[in-house]
Amino acid sequence: MAALRGGSGKTILSIGIIAAWKKLGKTVAPFKKGPDYIDAGWLSLAAGRPCYNLDTFLANADLVRASFLTHTHPGDFALIEGNRGLYDGIDRAGATSTAELAKLLSAPVILCVDCTKTTRTMAAAVLGCLHFDPGVQIKGVILNRVAGSRHEQILRQSIEHHCGIPVLGAVPKLRKESFPERHMGLVPTPEHDWAGDSIETAAQMAAQYLELEALSRVAAEALPVPMIKKEQVKRRETVTNRPARGAKGPTPRIGIMKDSAFQFYYPENIEALRLAGAETVFISPLDDKPFPLVDALYIGGGFPETHAERLAANIHFKEKIKLLVKKGLPVYAECGGLMYLGETLVLGETAYPMTGVLPVVFGFSKKPQGHGYTVAVVERKNPYFPVGTELRGHEFHYSRVLEWGGADKDLAFSIKRGAGFVRQKDGLCFNNVLATYTHIHALGTPGWAEALVRNARSFQRSKA
Repeated sequence: MAALRGGSGKTILSIGIIAAWKKLGKTVAPFKKGPDYIDAGWLSLAAGRPCYNLDTFLANADLVRASFLTHTHPGDFALIEGNRGLYDGIDRAGATSTAELAKLLSAPVILCVDCTKTTRTMAAAVLGCLHFDPGVQIKGVILNRVAGSRHEQILRQSIEHHCGIPVLGAVPKLRKESFPERHMGLVPTPEHDWAGDSIETAAQMAAQYLELEALSRVAAEALPVPMIKKEQVKRRETVTNRPARGAKGPTPRIGIMKDSAFQFYYPENIEALRLAGAETVFISPLDDKPFPLVDALYIGGGFPETHAERLAANIHFKEKIKLLVKKGLPVYAECGGLMYLGETLVLGETAYPMTGVLPVVFGFSKKPQGHGYTVAVVERKNPYFPVGTELRGHEFHYSRVLEWGGADKDLAFSIKRGAGFVRQKDGLCFNNVLATYTHIHALGTPGWAEALVRNARSFQRSKA
């Protein structure tokens, strides 16, 4: 599922198609092109199974293809939601674009077009996409935000006549807002109490306005996905799917803070920790349960600012983390997790105390302070990455540093691409803590999981 630009409605259409196919008895493997967490969460909810991200910036093409093949099974339908415009990438050649991913997987493309205030011109736009790269298999068009039957008829006739591909659905302008948005995309599903109702609404929309069987035929007629070379499959299994060997003692437990405040995790990252030999346990600072026995913490991103009052109120949880960090607990934190480890979140006129592990005060802006792919080079010794390692990731945050009580020696990364923490630096280190604005993907950073598990084992032994 692709579009001419971001905001064309392909996410809601993708959710609707997946949910409607599922109601028809089809098993659907959902994927999201790019580093997005929020859309992936909705796609996962619609399909009833994990949604995996396919991103050739975060991982090389062979690993991306292997991930697709690993997470689809005979009899599955697979739907990949693209991002931005079909041919939009990071350079003139369109590297990392939805089009390049479609070619990598030999996947047919359905183009979702926002038809607001346009008719015949849309045929010219679709025709341009068809001829721009003949290697991209555009097999159909879905009209979105159609004003009425006359509008639809002109659009349908113009596109099918001039472009020679079918229109496989026409969705009117929908008045009911079932998918509220925040920042650059949809509200995360854990914050959306009526997410199930929204999925059902999307399924009904797809059943009413889209030609689901025609879309099924397009999928069924897709060319086989090119296989990766055997030595590349072997290498992938070696670096990403190898359980820890020769490890003695009990299995280390890694606590993962996962709730509506901290929810941005790639499934592969959690799977990589398990495959590296750890037991994972989900914990939350939003409840009053006792802090569990863990040998390491992984704190992902999210929106801690929307839960700042509750996070600040759970004093026992904060004090426990600070005490354990002083004793050497390994902690890996990304974005929202970094903010939680700071001293304070300042929202308007109110300051909310966080754990105080790191000497940082965070504030917030109306515009993104960091948004896009990142490249970081490890310059200083830390518990997780060898010096000289180049890390590819992405950042997306509205928070900014108001006060920083540390020094450059406390920052492990030099930022080649992206905003980072301060002064083109990132990767705050304290004891066995590493906290960063950069989100990484385990497929492209295979040593990360093994390092976190190794540190967890070391901490476990220190307690014995």
